[in-house]
Amino acid sequence: MSAVKKIAIISTSTRTPRVGPSIAAWVHDVLQNRPDQNNDIDKSLELRVVSVADFNLPVFDEPVLPATVPEKASFTHEHSKRWSAEIAQYAGYIFVIPEYNYGLAGATKNAIDYLYHEWIGKPVMVISYGVQGGKRASQQLSETLELMKLKVVPTRPQLAFKGGLGPDAYAAMNEGKLGEETKTEWTTGEIKEKVLQGFKELKELL
Repeated sequence: MSAVKKIAIISTSTRTPRVGPSIAAWVHDVLQNRPDQNNDIDKSLELRVVSVADFNLPVFDEPVLPATVPEKASFTHEHSKRWSAEIAQYAGYIFVIPEYNYGLAGATKNAIDYLYHEWIGKPVMVISYGVQGGKRASQQLSETLELMKLKVVPTRPQLAFKGGLGPDAYAAMNEGKLGEETKTEWTTGEIKEKVLQGFKELKELL
């Protein structure tokens, strides 16, 4: 049996309240219960949910450039060291990102900008969510990650709340709750299949 490879499901929203952790948990459940897990590759994978909010990252405040760490410099702040140690241990990533004002949220970009070598060359899947599914944020993040030399899988699920700007969207934004109708629609529709397809593509790049 192959050595264990850890995959991080990273919830990047930091606002309070936030629905991101609930969506990341849903993604974890979908992947944890995926079919056909009898091969050695699937048996060697470990999924972990990581929340950017737990690391209390301020707007990037390191005096050193991430690309120079660790060869020529070291991080000076404890929050940077904790974030670096967390991210470095994973073989691949699944970003679960919100879309704010038709684009990538600042907290998402900030978390990425703290590091460089920890990310490089690893496979990544982007899952976005929002009233319209977060298409623009997904595209922007994918372009950034590709230029940073990560291997972005082609399938990028976009999770829209049922009813558009309706009760489920308001519950997500104002209460941090994932509506049951939205969850059911994602679980029984093509969204779940896209999540599974994206994960299949990620596994092929490990």
